[in-house]
Formats: sequence, C-alpha cells, structure tokens
Amino acid sequence: RALYQLGDRCDQPFVKVNCAALPSELLESELFGFEKGAFTGAQKRKLGKFEYANRGTIFLDEISEMPPGLQAKLLQVLQDGEFSRLGGEADVKVDTRIIAATNRNLEQAVRDGEFREDLYYRLNVVTILVPPLRDRIDAVPLLTEHFLRIYGEQYGKPTRGLSAETMQVLMSYHWPGNVRELENMIKRMVVLGNENAVLQEIQNQEAGPMSKTNDDDAFDLSSI
Repeated sequence: RALYQLGDRCDQPFVKVNCAALPSELLESELFGFEKGAFTGAQKRKLGKFEYANRGTIFLDEISEMPPGLQAKLLQVLQDGEFSRLGGEADVKVDTRIIAATNRNLEQAVRDGEFREDLYYRLNVVTILVPPLRDRIDAVPLLTEHFLRIYGEQYGKPTRGLSAETMQVLMSYHWPGNVRELENMIKRMVVLGNENAVLQEIQNQEAGPMSKTNDDDAFDLSSI
C-alpha cells in the first residue's frame, strides 16, 4: 500500500487478491472474470479484478500459491497486457501495475518445479526483502508506539508507554509471528488495561515448542 500511495497511480484503483484464499477455478474467474453462460450459474458477465485495476495497481498476495495453469495466464498479461474472460472470445486489454508478495523463497520454488521460471523473472523487476521482526528488533519500540496509539483511539482508552521491564521483554523476544504477533499483543494490552497477561504469554511461548521458528518467514512480505 505504501508503494501504491507513493506512486504515480495513487489516484487510480488499488485491487487486492489473496491467491491462497480461493481454489484455482474460482481464482481464475476472480482475476479475469467470465462471460454469461461460461459455466452453470454464470447468468451475466462478471468483470475480473484485472479489469477493475485497469490503469491502477493490483496486489497479488501469496503469489506462490497460484496454480500452474493460472501462472501461464498471468504471464500472458505481463507480456501482452491482455487476457480473455472465461467463456470469452475477444481479448481484453489492460494497463495494470502488478505488485506481488509471498512468504516463500520463489527461487527455491522455481528449482523445485513449483513456480514457473519465466513468470518469476517477469515479476522479479524490483524485489523488496522484508526481514522477520527478530532481525530488525530495533523496530519494536516504534511499532509498539504506533499500535498503542491506534488501539488506544479505537477503544477509547488513554495511551501510555509500556514499562521498561515490558519493553525489555519485547526487545528480547524472538517473534515467530512477526509484526502481526506484536500488533495482537499490544492490542491485548490496551483492551485488558495491563501488561501481565502478555508477559505471561511470552514466557509460555519461550518455554514451549513455538519458540522454534522457520527461517522461510524471512521472505514474508505480507507481514507489513
């Protein structure tokens, strides 16, 4: 969203699609739309997300979960700027900027045959690697202040800084859930009005199996 808001298409549509949220047959119609009668239940034409994002930006979250058949159709959009709706005869032209995110290492997925190499190189114009929170721990105080302010206003509770002890615990925690985990913890502190429950939760996390993390989340762009 920051790329969109700071870009030269910020006055045009921003459309988000989670590629992992829908099965392949539904994802195709969601992205590219369909014509009336294309399948049972298609009673009228439906425009796809790419058409809604024309002249704007489409954000494809969890791009690594896109099925191989759809990867080929997406490659066509990147190469030619056009596609056909399900059941359609004419091609649809679009001018859409694509931003894609994944929590997997796409280079490894290409080597494993799970992601098209040609699509990877088409998408890989500019890569932004967002490291896990444990590798940018100096961001914790700033994020904490941000979430305290947001949820203090949302729940009508006075905001105050955390104690030095709590902040030290947050700074030394390994954050397997990245920024979302920090946000939920701060939200819980605001709702409950105290820090003890969250401190206890962190102690339980460090003592249990969740303390083991997966280095693959270093590629998680959706955590910001």
